Amino acid sequence: MDAIVNEVTNLFEQHFNKPCTAITKLPQSGSDRTYFRVYDENNTYIATYGLNIKENDTFIYFSRHFESKDLPVPHIYAVNEAKTIYIQEDLGTNSLLNKLEQHGHNDQVYGLFCKSLDKLARIQIKGHEALDYGRCLTAKEFGRQAIMSDLLYFKYYFLDTLQLPYDKQAMLDDFEALGSYLTKTEYKYFMFRDFQSRNIIVNNDEVFFIDYQGGMQGALQYDVASLLWQAKAELSNEWKDSLLSYYMDRIDALLDKPVNRLIFTSQYNGYVLIRLLQVLGAYGFRGLFERKAHFLASIPLALKNLRYFMAHRQTGIALPEFDRILHIIVADDIAARFKTVQATEQTPLVVKIKSFSYKKGIPEDNSGNGGGFVFDCRGLLNPGRFAEYKTLSGKDKRVMDFLEQKTRMTTFLNSVFDLVDISVEDYITRNFESLSVNFGCTGGQHRSVYAAEQTARHLKNKYKVKIELEHCNEQNWVRPQ
Repeated sequence: MDAIVNEVTNLFEQHFNKPCTAITKLPQSGSDRTYFRVYDENNTYIATYGLNIKENDTFIYFSRHFESKDLPVPHIYAVNEAKTIYIQEDLGTNSLLNKLEQHGHNDQVYGLFCKSLDKLARIQIKGHEALDYGRCLTAKEFGRQAIMSDLLYFKYYFLDTLQLPYDKQAMLDDFEALGSYLTKTEYKYFMFRDFQSRNIIVNNDEVFFIDYQGGMQGALQYDVASLLWQAKAELSNEWKDSLLSYYMDRIDALLDKPVNRLIFTSQYNGYVLIRLLQVLGAYGFRGLFERKAHFLASIPLALKNLRYFMAHRQTGIALPEFDRILHIIVADDIAARFKTVQATEQTPLVVKIKSFSYKKGIPEDNSGNGGGFVFDCRGLLNPGRFAEYKTLSGKDKRVMDFLEQKTRMTTFLNSVFDLVDISVEDYITRNFESLSVNFGCTGGQHRSVYAAEQTARHLKNKYKVKIELEHCNEQNWVRPQ
């Protein structure tokens, strides 16, 4: 990580001909890219590091093309020769989703959604002009093959995990029919591909777009469906309908002739379905396969969204087997599989999490239960072996980066979570009062501390349970002289 920071520093100082005063690593997103906030005496910038050169090149090309058409994207200041690092305008940290969470569904937020749809129509239609789709990251066009890919993603990572009996050939036939129907549209322009409120930045009451490197040519309806039906946003049906009507007004103003709203809406409903299923596939992959609690917790909300869609929207095409299985998966008993038991203020359970040094011994359990989990972290590479980490602990960012990127800590913790979650859920249900979870390593300073911190975060986020966190060897950690 130090080498990357040095490269970012050199690129910044070479381009701006002035020193940067600080660089901070930003929280990791769902991608493999690493982001930094770069400071000088007056301003801040965002530096991105990624080894996927084609992805970087696509984002840079799209950004410069859209900026040339006065569209709301960040300015790219500098790119290193290897195209592994680029520095762009810092638009801030307030997303449209942040605004929605802060203010709720009020007039101000509705106005921001309108601005977002207005700018979306512009980037789709104006951005399409003279855009070289040969520079796209994956396919040039979101056609039948891409639609099939999204549907199969849902099938493999969500539907098949439910182990429900269904006619696989009939399902694939329905997938093919839906894909063919949705590709027969005359409204093919630039498609953002992941247009959601988290990728819309609000700065001085104006909106800007980020993370469009996955864009390609495709139906206008896909992006607006992605935004209005985002599960996390929980937009009311009135908002969805009125915002869709507003969006169609905006594209009418940009196209040579008004759209046929009946056909447009019918295909829009089809893309809503595609997007809802693609999201379920992503939640299934991240939650059921990668064991990430946030995505597991989002599945019931996504199923609720799909259930409303099934009851109130029509795709304009008959899909008998697909329709049958969708009605099964939105039933209450399926959603109940993904609902996590959660603690309340009255729940007596306290999870006592400790890090310790094996040289000092395993901590005693004073609850009277005779002990709980003890996990040995010594099978993971020890940052304490390296001079640059000796004076740091598992709570320091540099050590956290080391453990996440150079050891199997993530795999280790996923296994820990699988075991501990069983007991936590059972103890909450049975009103038990105490559970101890201990992590040990050689010195009780790096690996065990990180594991204890991350386990406390995981349990608090997933179960809202009371946590007592203690680092038993903290007073003996090596400190700078």
